[in-house]
Amino acid sequence: MPNIGGDRIDPDKVDNKGWISTLANLGVSDAQPEAARIVVSKSKGILEAYDKSEKLVAVFTVTTGSSHDPLPLGDWKINGKSYNPEFSYDASLFWDVPDSKGEHLLPPGPNGPVGVVWIDLSKEHYGIHGTPEPQTIGRAESHGCVRLTNWDAARLAQMVTGATKVSFVS
Repeated sequence: MPNIGGDRIDPDKVDNKGWISTLANLGVSDAQPEAARIVVSKSKGILEAYDKSEKLVAVFTVTTGSSHDPLPLGDWKINGKSYNPEFSYDASLFWDVPDSKGEHLLPPGPNGPVGVVWIDLSKEHYGIHGTPEPQTIGRAESHGCVRLTNWDAARLAQMVTGATKVSFVS
């Protein structure tokens, strides 16, 4: 059955006007179910979102960590969301990049390292974010963060708040 109207956006319900055009470009509606809890499963390679009555409301394929930067198992909080974020590249945080590459501020956009959204977690330097390479989701490794396609990351960003509980499990 086609998803007729599933990409509608009510501009009065979106505070960040730049985010409206991102949602429209991705075909993502601002009206998403509220997630009271999300669970990222390393072994399954999925993120599940549950509402307050524990009903499963979304499942997304994800990329989670690597042998060098494993997914940090545990319970985390959402500190905030950054829409169309710039990316603060710091070579010293990556094992596979020489520190001599230094620090750089990369411009925002869907082709940036974290895609269209960064969902900041209480674990320093970790987040849930999009990617400029959707074909790699579930097939590649990450530097410990949870990566989704940009369209799934945008949907998830509409679902979560600072009250959403986050668990990373094996």
